Amino acid sequence: MELEEGKEKFIQAWGTLGSSWGINRTMAQVHALLLISPDSLSTEDVMQELNVSRGNANMNLRALMDWGLISKELRPGERKEYFVAEKDMWKVAKQVIRERRKRELEPMLRILEELKQVEGSKGDRDAEAFTQAISNLYDLSAKADKTLDTMLRADEHWFLSSFMKLMR
Repeated sequence: MELEEGKEKFIQAWGTLGSSWGINRTMAQVHALLLISPDSLSTEDVMQELNVSRGNANMNLRALMDWGLISKELRPGERKEYFVAEKDMWKVAKQVIRERRKRELEPMLRILEELKQVEGSKGDRDAEAFTQAISNLYDLSAKADKTLDTMLRADEHWFLSSFMKLMR
């Protein structure tokens, strides 16, 4: 397989994976392009490589910066903005976990905490079923949150060795 074909295949696969993880397909493709680029790229470079509009490129570059996955790089004498992706995949994974936790898990925990306070009359089967389901979901979510917190604080080598022990 030639390099260009490999790049295209990676960008398409990353885009497909991204959309199955709940991330915009184009956003994942922009991220993939920046991951495999040895140099920072301008918005125009992204537009040309991925055949997307300026608005689409800008929107997805900003979203990737909001996620903390890419950063802006200024070049002396240049008016264009250039973007570079974090290449350390351990740091990328931890940043994605941080963002998904902040955007998804923490709001759900707040809602479940509030819902645990719902009261029903004594012996009301509907209220008991509701309370039990919310309590179970809260417990699972809290354990997931604690696990993610441990992973975020973990050293890469510790995590990989622990993961490999689980896989045996």
